Amino acid sequence: MHRKDFRCLLRLRVRWAEVDMQKIVFNGHYLTYIDTAMSEYWRAVALPYEAAMQVLGGEMVVKKATLEYHAPARVDDALQVGMRCAHLGNSSCRFIAAIFRDDKLLVSGEIVYVFSDLQTQTSRPIPAALRDIFADYEAGAEMVEVRTGDWNTLGRDATQLRMAVFVREQGIPAEEDADAFDPTALHAVAYNRLGMPVATGRLTQEAPGVARIGRMAVEHSVRGQQWGRRILEALLAAARARGDRLAQLHAQCSAEGFYRRAGFEPVGAPYEEAGIAHVTMQRAL
Repeated sequence: MHRKDFRCLLRLRVRWAEVDMQKIVFNGHYLTYIDTAMSEYWRAVALPYEAAMQVLGGEMVVKKATLEYHAPARVDDALQVGMRCAHLGNSSCRFIAAIFRDDKLLVSGEIVYVFSDLQTQTSRPIPAALRDIFADYEAGAEMVEVRTGDWNTLGRDATQLRMAVFVREQGIPAEEDADAFDPTALHAVAYNRLGMPVATGRLTQEAPGVARIGRMAVEHSVRGQQWGRRILEALLAAARARGDRLAQLHAQCSAEGFYRRAGFEPVGAPYEEAGIAHVTMQRAL
């Protein structure tokens, strides 16, 4: 078993509280690592777990979990935990897990999940949509589709994300999020395989030849999987296509690193906008 066998890999570092008197990881914590990696798998397939299960009409329940220990992990070790869907039955699916330090396999495991109706405590067939998501992800397929369009087409889904992120999560007044630019802007929304919106952004024009990127938002539970980057790339491509030469945006300071990795550089000093520290950033197109 090798790291390259896994498309989904979670990186974590062993903490002091997780080791025993011999300063090696206490055996039960490896199952916690694997369970955490399963959460990463849901992010990798762009499914906000709770909302997705409501759409699918069931829950994934652990039926069996087995571990095999090959070598110990020690405090401060940097680990990678791989998760792979290895088999799909009628109502159950089997995941293979592996914990690595560099290229060394430390722990391998098998987790069997059963798709269930929690009210009746009975198993149900895995929905075809979820079956396809697991199979396609393991085959290397894309998990989101980015659509661009006008406010009439995408406004409802963009609003859903912006309300969740800006208003409920960050406490920005709803009246400060919606503005006169929405009806004329180009909007982008990323949809997962269930048709649920998971990321959004918009493109306006600051001045002739100058694009303005804004209202970038990603659903909280699926962040860290480059869905925001996909939105940004779609908006930048649209700006280049209409002949813009420069792209600008007002980045929350906490997201400055994200935009730097996309080629943006700060312009001027940070400032407060909607009660949150921002910095103006730009890049040539």
